[in-house]
Amino acid sequence: MTETLPDIGIGTYEITDPETCAASVETALNCGYRHVDTAEMYDNEVAVGEGIAAADADRDDVFVSTKIHSRNLGYDDVLEHARGCCDRLGVDSLDLLYVHWPIRTYDPDETLAAFDRLHDEGVIRHVGLSNFTPDLLEDALDRLDAPLFAHQVECHPLLQQAELRSLARERGHTLVAYSPLAKGTVTEVPELVAVADERDATPAQVSLAWLLSKENVAVIPKASSEAHVRENFEARKLDLTDDEVARIDAIEREARQVDFEAAPWN
Repeated sequence: MTETLPDIGIGTYEITDPETCAASVETALNCGYRHVDTAEMYDNEVAVGEGIAAADADRDDVFVSTKIHSRNLGYDDVLEHARGCCDRLGVDSLDLLYVHWPIRTYDPDETLAAFDRLHDEGVIRHVGLSNFTPDLLEDALDRLDAPLFAHQVECHPLLQQAELRSLARERGHTLVAYSPLAKGTVTEVPELVAVADERDATPAQVSLAWLLSKENVAVIPKASSEAHVRENFEARKLDLTDDEVARIDAIEREARQVDFEAAPWN
């Protein structure tokens, strides 16, 4: 059977306090989450590993994802830093390793060849890419020998990423939506507020439920408090109607939350 990514994971971006980070991961896993997402550049892999170790969940049941910093994407650097990620997280191998950004030291030939080698050697079980444009994604897919398991991008009702979601369906990988709550902006989107009021839910839960209604999409909302960790997980139970999904699909406004001059789409 083909392995699939858990539909919801705990995001840890900007949770830099070690105790808070470890506690949020432990809480999430004890609530039922089975996917934990971090990155070299978050500087919290040690704390994430401590949270995983402290949780009641069996390690074999937890899907651990991290990302190589864009300054470390040369061939030898990828090999070295992937093993560093394992050491910091306290794991023997990584379930999923991403190219975090296709910028700075990213070289398609060198970077992707190193990921293929890590996959062949069992250091990583799955290859991921993050923040790739459709053109860059297609180019990487043509170069990789290992199958692409996941592509992680900002995605929410105000940045719906229709083309990248379509590519995920066509090419057989999962689109992992980061910032699925648009850094809290979803609480102010009238279409989401209306559906939330009708369904006795929160706009955040509606945003997550809309994403989870899409084929080949998983979400990794960040949460540090137990209340928000639980609120986000409960979104899995919210089954939106076709009409509700269509109302959100029809939102044409866009508000990208993660953007900078060197980003690959600029």
